[in-house]
Amino acid sequence: MVRRVAIIGAGASGLASIKCCLDEGLEPTCFERSEDIGGLWRFADNADSGRVSVYRSVITNTSKEMSSFSDFPCPEDFPNFLPHGLLLEYFRMYARHFQLLQHIRFKTTVLSVRKRPDFATSGQWEVVTETEGVQESHVFDAVMVCTGHYQVPHLPLASFPGIETHFKGRYLHSQQYKDAEAFRGKRVLVVGIGNTGGDIAVELSHVAAKVFLSARSNTWVYSRVSDHGFPFDMVSTTRFNHFLEWLLPSAITRRIKFRRFNSWFNHEIYGLASVKSSNFHVIINEELPFCMLSGTVVLKPNVKEFTKTSAVFEDGTTEENIDVVLFATGYIFSFPFLEESVRSPLKNNRSLYKCIFPPQLERPTLAIMGLVQLTGSVMAGAEIQARWVTGIFAGAYKLPPASRMMADVLKKQPPVKRNPSEPENLKMSFINYTSDIASCAGVKPSVLWLLLTDPRLAMAVFFGPCTPYQYRLVGRGRWSGARAAILTQWQRALKPLRTRVVEDGASPCSWRWLGLLALPAMLVVGFLLSKS
Repeated sequence: MVRRVAIIGAGASGLASIKCCLDEGLEPTCFERSEDIGGLWRFADNADSGRVSVYRSVITNTSKEMSSFSDFPCPEDFPNFLPHGLLLEYFRMYARHFQLLQHIRFKTTVLSVRKRPDFATSGQWEVVTETEGVQESHVFDAVMVCTGHYQVPHLPLASFPGIETHFKGRYLHSQQYKDAEAFRGKRVLVVGIGNTGGDIAVELSHVAAKVFLSARSNTWVYSRVSDHGFPFDMVSTTRFNHFLEWLLPSAITRRIKFRRFNSWFNHEIYGLASVKSSNFHVIINEELPFCMLSGTVVLKPNVKEFTKTSAVFEDGTTEENIDVVLFATGYIFSFPFLEESVRSPLKNNRSLYKCIFPPQLERPTLAIMGLVQLTGSVMAGAEIQARWVTGIFAGAYKLPPASRMMADVLKKQPPVKRNPSEPENLKMSFINYTSDIASCAGVKPSVLWLLLTDPRLAMAVFFGPCTPYQYRLVGRGRWSGARAAILTQWQRALKPLRTRVVEDGASPCSWRWLGLLALPAMLVVGFLLSKS
């Protein structure tokens, strides 16, 4: 029987895990190697002891309503997309409200996590920690690893001939980037066009002499600001849209997505992506198209090699007098504290059952939290993971036999890429994944049942944004405030914009008519969902 749980890391996943342990009557002890909570989101001018943190100007890519903890909505006066300082303040509010800090041991590093000799029967772990030079050994019934996947910088220098042997300028990984001032007047090459690479290229363009952005794969650029100015994820991440994707042939949904992406600007003209591409690498960046249009950021293909002062690209072009190369090439997740027998099979998050449990263990008492990569908020994904995992530890849910878990893992391994030069995209649908885990935990709401018992709420759940509060309507951990949180989510989204109110020309009647027209459609959809 699990009672004592070790939690490694006090970032977003760690805080949610502590709270969920307490909800299940477990005894959590969280080990945090730094002196404060927040993990990646606690900004530091310099990485202390190798700790990865965000850069100074970073703002969340998912809106506050889509990223909130499911029973603790973000304050209505907070902006929709949060600077790191406000997100950290939200974490502090959450930790204070649920009295989580007393369960955290700060400035404590986990050195090793090893199976006890009787692990096959007890499922227990020996955890060795170090605090101010003093080592201590503990025994825990279960372990939740909440260190995330931004751990070890991925710096593929071997793929760029000449960078170490010939290039005389400076090169660094984006982990070391904090702000643009050090690059003033420089000619900078940013390698990698993920969210970080795009953000940094745009920020550098305000002070650098010239910025080049090297991309090896097709990339679609999307804005946080959707049609009519609403947060893009509150408009696009709905169960209705998800249902349409399930219902329509993939060729049609792909065409719809391409059309939506190109409605802002033509990606093929900008050299970013073609409608003939099957690659769906998407980044969030409002400024990048304008920077390219104004010439402050110049898009380039993959780098072939470096000379003393220049970069030669695969299309044969060369850019001279490069001062700095900044690699925005991502991270490799690493768990050096885990014993080898547990660590070696972890090749990617798909090596884990439901992206959480190592399936080869005799007892399911180790959970890797927040390693999942989603099309929506990872924080919301990590919280629903924590609810299910702590429910399993408490004996409320059971995992299938190891053989079935292994079969599921093998079935969900990513397919072999047709084009090896394209990066592996391990992102999963936010609604698919959270609904799957919610179903395992018995907390996924039934749209059909809601339609019969609470039509207003059913409309908001199905046509509105799939916010985390939906998973607090039913089942274990049900929250009495979930219905109100769902019905007022747009109020909280619009409140920070009401700093200067103008007369609203929209007629409230139009929304009532829309609701009446949608009810028959909801009946049909509810029937189809019950059969699917």
